[in-house]
Amino acid sequence: MTEPILFEKKDRIAVITLNRSERLNRLTRQMADGLAEACGAVEDDPDVGVVILTAAGPVFSLGLDARAMSPEEWRELIETPTESVRHRHWALYGVEAVASLSKPVIVALNGDALGAGLELALACDIRLSREDARFGFPQVREGMIPMCGGTQRLPRVVGMAKALELIMTAEPIDAEEAQRIGLVSRVVPPQELYKSAEELAMAILKGAPLAVRYGKEAVRLGIDLPYAEGARLEADLSLLLQTTADRAEGLRAFHEKRNPEFQGR
Repeated sequence: MTEPILFEKKDRIAVITLNRSERLNRLTRQMADGLAEACGAVEDDPDVGVVILTAAGPVFSLGLDARAMSPEEWRELIETPTESVRHRHWALYGVEAVASLSKPVIVALNGDALGAGLELALACDIRLSREDARFGFPQVREGMIPMCGGTQRLPRVVGMAKALELIMTAEPIDAEEAQRIGLVSRVVPPQELYKSAEELAMAILKGAPLAVRYGKEAVRLGIDLPYAEGARLEADLSLLLQTTADRAEGLRAFHEKRNPEFQGR
């Protein structure tokens, strides 16, 4: 039996791969637990600077695997009232593990991302797509709505009107339209997808690790704040960075006309 989640490190890049291609990478409780475990390893490893999330096979993920869920799991997924995300909603638990990473996450969408698969992609920071991929939320035609953060993250990415259209019509869109509305950052030929993700990761790694982390934090937290509060958050994080060894190294490197050697301190 193959592992449903693969995890490896290449230099300072952690690669997490959905590895259930025989079921089109439909998400299960085991995969959610695997995502959480991999994300925990990333967060605890100071040598990891960037994460690339991708999938094996012809699609990224077609959502939840209903056939792998017992009636009891469905009731737990939908009905159980508890403050514990893990026990209230295992699929949300896996998605939120990705969303909560302090390090930047690039998702290389190697094919269609539908339903909870798209919600997982939305939990990432930067989305790259191959040119023949499709994206959508089919849940309303199943008597459901997105329930892994999709109704909240999608309008923050593409705006309320387009989010409502995608959710209420359940019609998928192609990669070109996804790029036009800002759902994905880049669309590339299939053979160039992983290379493009890796090049983007390498570009991020040139920055000071703490500055990259605080830049993500300022944007992620600030988008939900009034402008004045977001500006204060930005100022506070900028002030913290002024006290770091990496900031001093960046100034020295600038004056000495060389590449900086950041240590993440």
